[in-house]
Amino acid sequence: MKLTSVLDLGAAAPLWKGLHELRGQPVTVDASAVDRLGGQCLQVLLAARVQWAQDGIPFSISSPSQAFLEGAQMMMGDDDLASAET
Repeated sequence: MKLTSVLDLGAAAPLWKGLHELRGQPVTVDASAVDRLGGQCLQVLLAARVQWAQDGIPFSISSPSQAFLEGAQMMMGDDDLASAET
């Protein structure tokens, strides 16, 4: 799954829907094109990571852009989301 460049409030519902459709299978999220990471989309990604972990299915984020890493670090205090595979 490739993320769009702007992950703002308007992108949160489509992101959730896209991830929901992939539930039950391994997911690699390509974050290379992200120019802006908003809090709502970060919450969707964090919730997906937890859900996939509970299901025992791999979930990872690959090729995070600098903007993705900086956004995650600013909101979470680290870039754990991009560095951990579940």
